[in-house]
Amino acid sequence: MPAIKIKSAGEIEKIRKACKIAAEVREKIGKAIKPGVTTEDLDRLGEELIRKKGALPIFKGYRGYKHATCISVNEQIVHGIPGKRKLRSGDIVSVDVGTQIEGYCGDTAATFAVGKISSQAEHLIRICEKALYAAIEKARAVNRLGDICFAVEETAKKYGYSVVRELYGHGIGSELHEDPLIPNYGEPGEGPELRAGMVFAIEPMLNIGTWKIKTLDDGWTVVTEDGKLSSHFEHTVVITEKDPIILTI
Repeated sequence: MPAIKIKSAGEIEKIRKACKIAAEVREKIGKAIKPGVTTEDLDRLGEELIRKKGALPIFKGYRGYKHATCISVNEQIVHGIPGKRKLRSGDIVSVDVGTQIEGYCGDTAATFAVGKISSQAEHLIRICEKALYAAIEKARAVNRLGDICFAVEETAKKYGYSVVRELYGHGIGSELHEDPLIPNYGEPGEGPELRAGMVFAIEPMLNIGTWKIKTLDDGWTVVTEDGKLSSHFEHTVVITEKDPIILTI
């Protein structure tokens, strides 16, 4: 059973500060997304904004990763490496931002449309975000970890999508990745009990086709095995005795 850290009020305030910056950066990158912009342009903007706020881009240098953000396009699920690729109308783009300030981390992601996208892509994005909020609704001290996981899977299946099974959400605090791992599938009523003061980065990843994935030769970019579209959303959330608190909005 993982040792899930309970954060103090002071620690949560520091996480909140990191999360506020991450959320602002996520949204500003989202507004900059348009045809012709490169993923490298978006990453550069993200790093400038993070550092301007006095924070650190926590992804940069993490396990050798060289960029401030992850920018994943179309069939790329997560960990897309920013580069010279120009976005085109019809693409969808996951923007994943991690920050650190005063020794604590924030983590968030959202999928954005580039220009006019297909109705299929639009629906995938909408349901992935819906799955995130269904999971957050279960992030309560009366529940167990499996309730969060099951909520994602249940929402995805209801609309005919698959969930990525080999990548997870996670605890977060003074470290970017802490216990527990939070799969996007599971059984309700199973797993560790949720307690006030736990802080989780919940991140559904939904695919139009198979749930199976592969990693490209760059060692980072994770894509759908069948090349079909994927969407990714993430919020950092605090469990309380009452309603969950979303820190990355």
